[in-house]
Amino acid sequence: MRQIINHFTDDDLYKFTMCCAVIDNYPRAWVKYEFNDRDNTVYPKGFADLVMEQVGYLEKLTITDEEIAFMRRKCYYLPDWFYIYLRGFRFSRKWVHAWQDEDGHLHIEFEGVWAETILLEVKVLAIVSELYYIVCNEKDKFDYDAYYHKTYHKAERLLEAGCTYSDFGTRRRASFQAEDTVVRAMKDCQEARDWKGRFVGTSNVYLAMKYDLTPVGTMAHEFIAAIGGMYGPQMANHIAMNAWRHTFNGALGTYLYDTFGWNIFSLNFSEDFANLFKGLRVDSGDNMEQLNRICAKYRSLGIDSKTKQVIFSNALDTDRAIALQHEAEKYVQPSFGIGTHFTNDFDGIRPMNIVIKLVAAKITESWPFYNDTCKISEDNGKHTGDPQVIRRFMEALHL
Repeated sequence: MRQIINHFTDDDLYKFTMCCAVIDNYPRAWVKYEFNDRDNTVYPKGFADLVMEQVGYLEKLTITDEEIAFMRRKCYYLPDWFYIYLRGFRFSRKWVHAWQDEDGHLHIEFEGVWAETILLEVKVLAIVSELYYIVCNEKDKFDYDAYYHKTYHKAERLLEAGCTYSDFGTRRRASFQAEDTVVRAMKDCQEARDWKGRFVGTSNVYLAMKYDLTPVGTMAHEFIAAIGGMYGPQMANHIAMNAWRHTFNGALGTYLYDTFGWNIFSLNFSEDFANLFKGLRVDSGDNMEQLNRICAKYRSLGIDSKTKQVIFSNALDTDRAIALQHEAEKYVQPSFGIGTHFTNDFDGIRPMNIVIKLVAAKITESWPFYNDTCKISEDNGKHTGDPQVIRRFMEALHL
């Protein structure tokens, strides 16, 4: 089987920013991750072995001088010492365990030092997604010329509507070539003429480098989830925001607030944090309901919400983004991170509904036990983690 991931920075930017913050704040923490296929897909026999073969290929990946030079130029907020770390970084298949049960369902677990295993998630999800279409002989349905034009039309509509948006589609893309096609079409459309809207870049660092774009992203739920496991969910957001401030000083970006729900985040979101962070990211719940909560919170702190950015990234497509733009621009500076709708929208292809979530953490390798954690979504029925752990966290948060 050909190697699927061929570039060290073929990854989302927020994996690198979080990795930096983890080293800076929790260098000895250990974690566990688990794969979840929300559609309970039955995978072909031997699929897990092919996943492990691809993980083995990752051991050959090293960051190049070109990649480091690009990140130094575009990611000014990352400290110099972090590039020394990346130069010496090597993946290991020992961190990964993949198998299939008797029904063919896929199971994947990671365990190890947080600063190392953190760089596996997006790459392994992209591997599973592309590998599935290869093994099931569905890659022949990928007409990339047609996909370029389909994507270009999406870009025209978004730009005409005044949307500021970016590609967030690495983890569940149909293939690397699919995401490459998307980014190329988006950039070509942006440069075709002056638009009301703006394509600001991609979360994929390698493709940002290839097309001289800005890599975009700040953090994922795992950062807050791990802290919640180590210290409890009540103050996890407060601790996470302080850790982020410690590492990135003024370049704090947007905060992803919904790891344990809006209510506890709102209690932790004091005026100093509200002023420090550029804005917030909405990744679950009803978008307008979440926007109203955000605006009300800013008002309560004496902050004009129109000075703040709100990034919407909850299962968006072109139509939803345009509709949101027309409403949200009245209250905030809206932008949109769009994933699967961009990178896995081929006719006759069912996008995979797969995630890898951090499920347990311990502060140091010397601890004999892990503390479980979870994600409590603003979408009913989309909580992630062991049901008993979710209940325990919800009780602790009085939900």
